[in-house]
Amino acid sequence: MYEYAIAWEWLSFAVRWLHVITAIAWIGSSFYFIALDLGLVKRPGLPVGAYGEEWQVHGGGFYHIQKYLVAPASMPEHLTWFKWESYATWLSGFAMLAVVYYGGADLFLIDRSVLELAPWQAICLSLASLALGWILYDLLCKSPLGRNTWGLMALLYIVLIAMAWGYTQVFTGRAAFLHLGAFTATIMSANVFFIIIPNQKIVVADLIAGRTPDPKYGVIAKQRSLHNNYLTLPVIFFMLSNHYPLAFATQFNWVIAALVFLMGVTIRHWFNTTHARKGQPTWTWLVTVLIFIVIMWLSTVPKVLTGAEEQASLSPRQQSFVDNGHFEAVRDVVQGRCSMCHAAEPVWEGIARAPKNVKFETDGEIAAHAHEIYIQAGRSHAMPPGNITEISPEERKLLVAWYETTVEGK
Repeated sequence: MYEYAIAWEWLSFAVRWLHVITAIAWIGSSFYFIALDLGLVKRPGLPVGAYGEEWQVHGGGFYHIQKYLVAPASMPEHLTWFKWESYATWLSGFAMLAVVYYGGADLFLIDRSVLELAPWQAICLSLASLALGWILYDLLCKSPLGRNTWGLMALLYIVLIAMAWGYTQVFTGRAAFLHLGAFTATIMSANVFFIIIPNQKIVVADLIAGRTPDPKYGVIAKQRSLHNNYLTLPVIFFMLSNHYPLAFATQFNWVIAALVFLMGVTIRHWFNTTHARKGQPTWTWLVTVLIFIVIMWLSTVPKVLTGAEEQASLSPRQQSFVDNGHFEAVRDVVQGRCSMCHAAEPVWEGIARAPKNVKFETDGEIAAHAHEIYIQAGRSHAMPPGNITEISPEERKLLVAWYETTVEGK
């Protein structure tokens, strides 16, 4: 059975790496075309139907690019569609969500001190939230409110704040941030799949048939592209947020998430304005820094509600690790070699908060992270970093034996 844990770890690595590759491809092409579109210049002598052009230099050569709002008089023989980057990013992201958070729901998805859920219930809530998010967003875009692009974006921001609060009331802080990123990314990728590409295909079909395309399809696609433009940076933050417990594992994490969206807007506004050659609004960076300072304060402000926290009950799987005959010796090793950092108040110099909010101060906390202890400190030497606490080979073997005998005993 423990071989399954190793195989699952490699599967997790594979889907994470795939997601990074596809996300770079999508974000890279998206950023490039946004900058290209904003930098187009109208010059005399452009072909009929051309909106603007731009000259670029890269890789030792020059590129002359022209944009047609609808299409040229005759369709080119080869037409490149930029869509698979978006689809592959969402599919690989969902695979990562399934492998890491659904497969490890007891550890990464469910926090019983937040809400008592069975794994299947948590997974269903996750799936439903992603689907309902797109449906709600699409209905808003198609409603009369959708005629006002900026008003629609303000309403979308309110929806995102509500989702940030809602996710923190259901899942772990880490999973809440990851889901907020997945919620937003689902909207972005669905925009491409259901709106932008189908509208472009309608225009192409009209041109091939000799009909004049309806400009409304371009207007609709442009609005959705604008939303994707301003949502990209927050999505990147949330997808990387699991490394930063000061963001996701604090009392005001949902407020921090709301402010992250605002930082994404201010930063994108600077780039969009600069690429459009409309100046460099440096005030956006000042606002971004101020927002970040507020986030730093929120991550460390004392809790409003004081008193002892309710101890979450252990799942049957976690209890099996506590009941293992090796557990007392394992607890001594973990608390002796790891708890100086992995504690509510770390004593290791330079560590202000437990890395990834993982603590080893109670039996339940050690049992809840049995898989990570096995992989990070048993089967590999990733922890402690540089073996700074001098964990011995015999102690590593003990951690391996504890995990494997517990898993095999099921």
